[in-house]
Amino acid sequence: MRIAVDAMGGDYAPQAVIEGALEAKKELGSAAHIILVGRQEDISACLNKVGAPLDSFPIVHASEVVGMEEHGTKAIQSKQDSSIVKGMGMVLQGKADVFAGAGNTGAMMVAAVFMLKPIEGVLRPGIAGFLPKHKGGYGITLDVGANAECKPEVLAQFAEIGSIVSEHFYKIASPKVGLMSLGTEEGKGTTITQAAYNLIKANSKVNFVGNIEGRNVFDDTVDVIVCDGYVGNVMLKMGESIYPYLKMRGFVDDFVELFNWENVGGSPIVGVNGNVIIGHGASSAYAIKNMIKLSAKIVESDLTNQLKAKLK
Repeated sequence: MRIAVDAMGGDYAPQAVIEGALEAKKELGSAAHIILVGRQEDISACLNKVGAPLDSFPIVHASEVVGMEEHGTKAIQSKQDSSIVKGMGMVLQGKADVFAGAGNTGAMMVAAVFMLKPIEGVLRPGIAGFLPKHKGGYGITLDVGANAECKPEVLAQFAEIGSIVSEHFYKIASPKVGLMSLGTEEGKGTTITQAAYNLIKANSKVNFVGNIEGRNVFDDTVDVIVCDGYVGNVMLKMGESIYPYLKMRGFVDDFVELFNWENVGGSPIVGVNGNVIIGHGASSAYAIKNMIKLSAKIVESDLTNQLKAKLK
């Protein structure tokens, strides 16, 4: 498989990206062909700095970089030779099976939607987040930041998309889906979540267990949490904050380790015609390594093609 990586994306790029890519290359071996996208002179200088051969990776030169604070849409429009546009273009042109980057999230999302286009029938592509489960492993949360406000129809489709992700990425048969609300009773929530509840309930393709509350995020009630990107992002960031506090106090076990976002590496954009992984802006080399390994798993799961087939 061919994994294109934005070498210029993230707070510690390009060094953290290159060091992470070198580690991922060791662990993935010949199964993965990692391609770095970015300023060739910067990448070469960094490879030399870390003592790696200059031919460690193929390099696709991109002269521009989208800054972390730039407006996503404006940056993509004005910086056509940026590493994000070039990397996304590789997926569009069939030169890469997945594009991964820890750079500007908004720009990554805009490029994915406008270049790769949504899968036919998808109302709004989203970002799928991974939140720890008490039984071990992770559950899927959709959306975690792409769509701050959602119509009921979009939330209902997230339930179906999340089910497909859980089924094919985590191999869970008939995953349990819950709608995040203010109470578990059917009539609870906003007018939007109430309408979404009825739409999800009527979808025979979804194993819908009803409303869930914030106390159910980390338990075993559901495998998939449906919410808008505003709520999902708050939950995701809250989950990320738990690990350093518990570790600081010496409370670390297998479950607590699941809260270390660096172990996951990133989140996939789901609902576009191609595989895209968004990493955390503060990614270390370890997180980048895991972002690349997650990219490999997404390709192996054939997730995009599964979504295309099942959302018809």
